[in-house]
Amino acid sequence: MTRLGGTVLVHGSEAYRAALTGVPLDRVAAGTTGGAARELSAGGALFDQEGTGHRTARRAVAEGLGAAGVERLRPVWREVLEHRLAPLSVGRTVDLVPLARELAGATVCALLGTGGDPEGVAEAAARAAAAAVRDHLPGTRPPGAARAAAVATARLEALLAQDAPGEAGERALRAMLAVAAVNTTVAALPRAAAWCADAALWDQAADDRLRPALVGELLRVIAPSPLLPRAAAAGAVLDGCPVRAGDRLILVARHAARAHADPPDARKPAPPGVAQLVFGAGPHACPGARLARAQLDDTLAALAAHRPVIVRARVDRTAALPGWRSLTVRATTRPQEGR
Repeated sequence: MTRLGGTVLVHGSEAYRAALTGVPLDRVAAGTTGGAARELSAGGALFDQEGTGHRTARRAVAEGLGAAGVERLRPVWREVLEHRLAPLSVGRTVDLVPLARELAGATVCALLGTGGDPEGVAEAAARAAAAAVRDHLPGTRPPGAARAAAVATARLEALLAQDAPGEAGERALRAMLAVAAVNTTVAALPRAAAWCADAALWDQAADDRLRPALVGELLRVIAPSPLLPRAAAAGAVLDGCPVRAGDRLILVARHAARAHADPPDARKPAPPGVAQLVFGAGPHACPGARLARAQLDDTLAALAAHRPVIVRARVDRTAALPGWRSLTVRATTRPQEGR
């Protein structure tokens, strides 16, 4: 725990969990995820809800992302993996960022029952998230940032409204789900592949017994959403540090999950209670955790057959979450050789 004026940085595993489960949070405060959702939509978008409304929305989302929902969606992203990775088998390179973008967009469209173009939805979700981040960074807002964020969100809602118009609250919820799902997926999948290539983890990725643990470890160290901006709605004490109502809380997920200290090890994975922290905790746990694990598991299995190496990489400095603008790979084995 570290206090910097009216901001409290929360690093430790137990303090992070306690902040999410034991401190009343102001879900619509400026500079928080809920505050951004409230400004960019008609409200009622899960991230800015309280009490019964929040629980009802979470249950609805969780039903679609439960075990049966994930299995229903699985053929969607597997088809993307099959056609996007096919060039590796004939010696050509593949950029994993467009793959992740199409995979995320197709999954979101199938989840929400919309006929929107998957890549168009993914691009709009990325633009909306990036614009929202620029609009909510500390300090002076860039000129036109608020309008850019509103325009990007409106475009995303319009794309998602195809075949499923819905009420204003429904449209807002779909847009926020798309933003969360697309941006975390596009950030996570290429980074996980890069880690496997750099750390020679493809043998573990190819092993059906080790891969589930490897998936958990990679998500832990990648921490797709590395920090969570929140605001305290009431006073509390976290790890001996007083927190006042109105304090800004910066919950550093990657530190709580020890991503900065413990490299991924599928044979000695972190305790589940620690690894899970990258998906939040208690009532603030991410309902998409099962989906994220399943998508990464299938992506690693598909890539492991090729044992790819990175031939070109370019960071994305405008994205809402840490990630690559492009990550190009080349196979070092053919699938039959990998078996």
